[in-house]
Amino acid sequence: MTNDKFSMTNSQFRVGALVAACRAAPLCALFLLDPVPAPAQPAPDYQVFVSNEKSGDLTVINGTDLTVTATIPVGKRPRGIHASPDGSTVYVALSGTPISAPPKLDAQGNPIFQKGGDDDDDNDAKADKAADGIGVVDVAQRKMLRKIPAGSDPENFALSADGKRIYISNEDAGAASILNISTEKVEHLLLVTREPEGVGVTPGGNAFYVTCETAGDIFVFDAATAKEIARFAVHPRPRSVDFLPDGSRAFIPSESAGEMNVVDSIQHKLLRTVALPTGSRPMCVKVSPDGRKVYVGTGRAGTICVLDAATAAVLNTIKVGDRPWGIAISPDGRRLFAANGPSDDVSVVDLVAEKEIARVKSPGSPWGVVIVPAARR
Repeated sequence: MTNDKFSMTNSQFRVGALVAACRAAPLCALFLLDPVPAPAQPAPDYQVFVSNEKSGDLTVINGTDLTVTATIPVGKRPRGIHASPDGSTVYVALSGTPISAPPKLDAQGNPIFQKGGDDDDDNDAKADKAADGIGVVDVAQRKMLRKIPAGSDPENFALSADGKRIYISNEDAGAASILNISTEKVEHLLLVTREPEGVGVTPGGNAFYVTCETAGDIFVFDAATAKEIARFAVHPRPRSVDFLPDGSRAFIPSESAGEMNVVDSIQHKLLRTVALPTGSRPMCVKVSPDGRKVYVGTGRAGTICVLDAATAAVLNTIKVGDRPWGIAISPDGRRLFAANGPSDDVSVVDLVAEKEIARVKSPGSPWGVVIVPAARR
């Protein structure tokens, strides 16, 4: 951060029918960075849930005044985090597999793995498989309800369009699972390749993608039949996937190569690859709600890269915290939240001004971010 940290009192203003309400909010977890004046807008009506990989809990942030309102214990190593379509439930991937240091990179930025997989063997021996599963969190109660078994070492996942199934990447098993939420049973176990991570469902809900880090394999499965319908490759360590609202294009970042892959998500084939700014190690990608821009956290470069969704041209880079991993965009498209693992905080970015405006503390190595409607009282 380039600005001095300072303490002040935040006020939450809600204006309607000539009535204003103001309440004091503690700033112990919030640092403001060059506040950007903006025209009066309706107050945000959402809250931000952040998974903290090392501390085993979720941080809940008020979307209006950016104060931390709750910390919810959930279990070991929470990473992927998503909400049910109605926003009443948050699901979080839990794993008893120990955290490994990121692999060293060669001169071209490719990961260097130990021969024989000794590191993986050590992690398997130390893993607490009883901790693996999908945690179910009640949003209104802000309480962990239960853990659903979901295969080995679940890292990330996506929900079906109707919210009845969860498509899960099982990192250490080289597989993807399909979990039926109502029966709490795994219906299908699909073999992929090494280190599956990113999972995304096409906007129509007909197919889902699984990205595999090591070799760069992208698998596409039919959501109804669980049959593989396509497979193609990008450069190594594709971390995530997101789609245009009309479902015509997918965007998949390759971390090792510092690239964004543009995919025809109807024919399921790679169209072109775009180089990101030097030093980028792209991880999580999100398309804006209006489908005009694409945002990707650049990892070790410490920025959010902004691309034109139509041309994939790089438009801007926005400085945020250390190694932004998971990102989420507010429903109105005006703010982006980035989980900065090494610095234990969440960057808040004004997407109109394209500038970081605040950081909220989220101790415990924040990993993933999801936005849900504000709790009703």
